[in-house]
Amino acid sequence: MENTAGPTFLADCPTRLAVEIIADKWAVLVIFGLSRRPRRHSELVDLIGGISRKVLTQTLRRLQRYGLVARETEGPRRVVYSLTDLGRTLVEPIEVLTNWARDHGGAVVDFWEAAEASWPDS
Repeated sequence: MENTAGPTFLADCPTRLAVEIIADKWAVLVIFGLSRRPRRHSELVDLIGGISRKVLTQTLRRLQRYGLVARETEGPRRVVYSLTDLGRTLVEPIEVLTNWARDHGGAVVDFWEAAEASWPDS
């Protein structure tokens, strides 16, 4: 039986766009960080460990272009980011992935470490 590529494998498939968005670890963390309430840039930097201000700005801009995040100015020098209605549709799938990671992350790390230990030094 021949395995044929379905629409998911086509370059213009919406599934590929979704994977492109969520494949960026920072995008997923920003969306999850905004899932409870709107936040300022500095709040997101504090909330998301390891992200630089520059990378956060780039991520927020990209998510804005996708229509997932809104940027609102509240007075001089106060900018707040929030999820759009479209952005909120990603919260549940991200929560599912988060739960999967909690339940199975240890097993993945165990397999990774065992595989790494069995690889010959290069």
